[in-house]
Amino acid sequence: MTGQVRLPETPAVLAVRRGVREWVAARGGPMPVVVGLSGGADSLALVAAAVVEAGDVTAIVVDHRLQDGSGEVAARAAEQARALGCVAAEVVAVEVGRDGGVEAAARVARYAALESVRGERPVLLGHTLDDQAETVLIGLARGSGGRSIQGMAAWNEPWGRPLLAVRRAQTRQLCADLGIEPWEDPHNLDPAYTRVRVRTEVLPLLEDVLGGGVAQALARTADQLRADGEVLDALTADLLRAATVGVDGRRGSDRPAGTTGNRGSGPGDSDRPALSIEILATAAPALRRRTIRAWLADQGIGGVLNAHLQAIDELVSNWRGQGGVAVAGGSRDHRLVVTRAHGTLTVRAQPRNDAT
Repeated sequence: MTGQVRLPETPAVLAVRRGVREWVAARGGPMPVVVGLSGGADSLALVAAAVVEAGDVTAIVVDHRLQDGSGEVAARAAEQARALGCVAAEVVAVEVGRDGGVEAAARVARYAALESVRGERPVLLGHTLDDQAETVLIGLARGSGGRSIQGMAAWNEPWGRPLLAVRRAQTRQLCADLGIEPWEDPHNLDPAYTRVRVRTEVLPLLEDVLGGGVAQALARTADQLRADGEVLDALTADLLRAATVGVDGRRGSDRPAGTTGNRGSGPGDSDRPALSIEILATAAPALRRRTIRAWLADQGIGGVLNAHLQAIDELVSNWRGQGGVAVAGGSRDHRLVVTRAHGTLTVRAQPRNDAT
């Protein structure tokens, strides 16, 4: 390490260090890591603690080039990282598109940049308990389903989040304890962004009305739902494996491990894996719908609306001779349709003027 700063043993410093230490221990001990650094208090605190607790730390500052002077902000953050003891600090400039809005496009560009430079190292991100609470609350308000209100995981390879039990006030205090001046992103105060209003208006109101502890309660809820989700994911994988029928006519449980049938891409797609109606029909409805969603995702079909998922489920549970259900994907001339045929659910590519 280079010129590591000796950290004072203040409550804030110890809290942040504890979060990083426990995350590192759960991954098997010290290791080289990359830290995504914005220059804000959360990521600066993460860098300071990671240098002490994780091993060799490389800071990567992504310059989105969306604001005047962003290059100077990025260069200053890299300089601060080197002063804290990082073995390297690099600025990566990116082009931000417009798909899904500027905020979403910036996130896509940022993660792609971090992925491109990390090598085999995990990437640590400075999301805190407050970020987790905001994520859960927004997901809950949007009715996005159980997975969205599971929040962020501490480890979702290659992304690590050691500070999910640390409050934002503690990261700010660590910077103050070290005499570091973090960058204040003006976007974090712009009420045009939903998350900003949740942070500055909604959560404080809930804390006031409910007597405090709301952020911690939301984070606990995410942890509990994530644990439940892991069990459901395992059950879903078992049902998917049992119900999958490939072009060889054998079900998933009869085929060699690691094979789920071929995936076609042309009209007809007769070689796509299908699902046995008989096996699906015996499963609990919630598990059956999760399995259908996983089956579609395995074929590259995402973004399935709940209404479409319900309609597909009714091809199994409430069959009345209805036609297939169109899903995302396909081509200019053909669209993908989930149909029931010969005792299976199958994804077919049908001409758009003939698809139901």
